[in-house]
Amino acid sequence: REKTVEPAADGGTEAMQQAASEPPARAGWNSKVEYFLAQVGFSVGLGNVWRFPYLCHQNGGGAFLLLYVLLMLVMGIPLFFLELAAGQDIRQGSIGVWKYISPRLAGIGYSSCVVCFFVALYYNVILSWSLFYLGSSFQYPLPWNHCPKQGNITEKECEDSSATSYFWYRKALNITDSIDEVGSFNPYIVGCLFAAWTIVCLGMFKGIKSSVKVMYFSSIFPYVVLVCFLIRGLMLDGASEGIAHMFYPKLEIWGDIQVWRQAATQVFFALGLGFGSIIAYSSYNPKNNNCHRDAFTVSFINFMTSVLATLVVFAVLGFRAKREYNEGLVSQGHMPTFNYSDPGSLSVDSYRNWFQKHVKTIPGNVTECDLEKEMQKGVEGTGLAFIAFTEAITQLPGGPFWSALFFLMLLNLGLSTMFGTMEGILAPLRDRFKFLAKNKTKLTVVSCVIGFMIGLLFTQRCGNYFVTMFDDYSATLPLIIVVVFETFSVSWLYGADRFLDDIEAMLGWRPYVIYKYLWKYVCLLAMLGLLVATTVRMFMKTPTYMSWNHETASEIHLPYPSWALAVLALLIIFAMLPVPVGFIHSVVQDWRWPTHRDTETGHYSIVNGDETPMTDMSEPDQRNGFLVTES
Repeated sequence: REKTVEPAADGGTEAMQQAASEPPARAGWNSKVEYFLAQVGFSVGLGNVWRFPYLCHQNGGGAFLLLYVLLMLVMGIPLFFLELAAGQDIRQGSIGVWKYISPRLAGIGYSSCVVCFFVALYYNVILSWSLFYLGSSFQYPLPWNHCPKQGNITEKECEDSSATSYFWYRKALNITDSIDEVGSFNPYIVGCLFAAWTIVCLGMFKGIKSSVKVMYFSSIFPYVVLVCFLIRGLMLDGASEGIAHMFYPKLEIWGDIQVWRQAATQVFFALGLGFGSIIAYSSYNPKNNNCHRDAFTVSFINFMTSVLATLVVFAVLGFRAKREYNEGLVSQGHMPTFNYSDPGSLSVDSYRNWFQKHVKTIPGNVTECDLEKEMQKGVEGTGLAFIAFTEAITQLPGGPFWSALFFLMLLNLGLSTMFGTMEGILAPLRDRFKFLAKNKTKLTVVSCVIGFMIGLLFTQRCGNYFVTMFDDYSATLPLIIVVVFETFSVSWLYGADRFLDDIEAMLGWRPYVIYKYLWKYVCLLAMLGLLVATTVRMFMKTPTYMSWNHETASEIHLPYPSWALAVLALLIIFAMLPVPVGFIHSVVQDWRWPTHRDTETGHYSIVNGDETPMTDMSEPDQRNGFLVTES
């Protein structure tokens, strides 16, 4: 049987020259365990703890879980497998991978780097908040346990809200009333941000060799904490009610297009698609690594982590809600007769029936106690971590211990994600520019210094509003567009069949043909639908942010001012600008210098650096950059 070599994409000469110039092996992982720790550590982040439980609760409980699993199987895992296979086969970062697959869409890789940079800027600020709370946890009682007093007078802002809300907004952030009020820098958060960037820099200054050592702890420790919290949470009064509220199925939500949008978005971000970090980590694997199995394994671990975190969150919040519910019964006058020493002896239904009968005659301070409403208080994002969960912790025996454990868990969850995000920036740049590869440590240090300097924006008194802005708008739309182009370039420009041929030569077996149709039609149409739904929602709904009003001591939604809307637009435009610029640059270069692609391949040769490569066990006839067909 004879073997013939065909060009894989635009310009076969480029592919063959690139293969000839590539070193025999690429710096890699020392073991499969290291790779799994890195990949799982990146994909499992803060969103699994404070975003997934909220979405599941708000969007139908068990019904949302089924929808999430469905979308993960038909969209998430195929796209995850695509990125793993592309990185492992081409063995470069995102810039080099998409430059090779479709030179005219080389800007995809640069867009991924820009988005990673935006995310790293505000993500490390969240780590600085976790550091601040971690340091504050070594006090007894916890500083957010009671409202501060000036003499015998309780601080009004705290009295009108809660001790945890006051500590978060006034002590930790010292927040302004709106994004227009800049305010001074918060020295405590500045110091914590410097510490957070220092930890990231020290963990990455030798590339994956140093970061993976940290991941042995940062990727495993959160699971230990979650299991401890789950065991403790299930022993609390109200845990069963919390979990019941969490998983109660509401099948009617399947008819709501916004629920599908939120589920698809969560699948998208939970797996870390489009960042380039998956590609970077996978590029360090040996050529015959079973990336197909890895796609299912990492996705399954990610999903089970989300479910575990959901159980923990709502077991603890159920305890908090029931305690506040019972305290509310005792504190209100004109109550029906029951044992006041045991508020639980009055059932929810009995109280509601009594309330409905006497609603017109009882005083205004008596309200209808609703466990469902108590469960919904502050169960998303920073509201969950720094207000609702901390309030529940203060009610636990040994509160400081559980508080330190919780925020140490958040810190480690964030660190492993930060390592992956930074690798999504640094690896493509090192592969693209040889002089950066030769100065790897300097590149890491300079990147962290720049990140800290720009990150000072978020340490102002209004910094929390900028974190919200970046979190909501700097990554969502650009990343969806990036993945649309990724899917289109692989399945249509490069060719889904060719890509499957590459994977077959790489793994020694051919993936199921269903992937061809998933990539070409299902995934692409799903991502286009998500893009349209996200864009329409962005234009139809006025962008708002949650602000803290110190006079009313409450959270209110405010519309972004015109200058902030301009910043939002610039963030999205700047993130996507490399794609059209790269396309125009490629067209102009082809027009001016038709042989340009053949001569520029040297710029994209793989640079090993000084890391010890993992043994490459690929077959001799496997090729880098062109197809091998047998006849």
